[in-house]
Amino acid sequence: MRRVRPGAASRGSAERALTSVAAGATYAGDTRAAGETDGTGELPETDEREGETVEAPRLWHVTLSVSGAEAPLKEVRRGLEQLAHDHPFLLTSRYAPDHAEIRYWEEARDLHDAAAVALRLWGEHRQSAQLPPWEIVGLEVIDRDTYHHRIAEGYGPLPATPVGVHPF
Repeated sequence: MRRVRPGAASRGSAERALTSVAAGATYAGDTRAAGETDGTGELPETDEREGETVEAPRLWHVTLSVSGAEAPLKEVRRGLEQLAHDHPFLLTSRYAPDHAEIRYWEEARDLHDAAAVALRLWGEHRQSAQLPPWEIVGLEVIDRDTYHHRIAEGYGPLPATPVGVHPF
């Protein structure tokens, strides 16, 4: 699956696209349209087929931290803004001359899939967004219920407001 903003112009074949793990053959029998509910207004968490239970994709809150040698703030901001344009699911990015934090929601079957996509994000967009050559130094992936529980209890990061790219 290639993720692009609807209506965005293609940048040519030289661009590397961020991809998600394909659903695979276990989803072949699903006749619901994307986003279609099961009649209750909720997307089903599991789907039973031929005696086996298959998990439906869930939302995961991702916080990716990167760090490295200092880079000019204007270049860091421009790179993060381009990343937000290339990856329209980003909620917020915070940055300093030597580190940045990116927060967004990822749809994936399980934590492993969400983490795999998150770990590829910086590297796959490093050239196209002209991001600094920093390394990933932290990754947190939590499910939606855990995220909302933390917020309700007053723990964890505050909801991603304001949305966008901002200095620390």
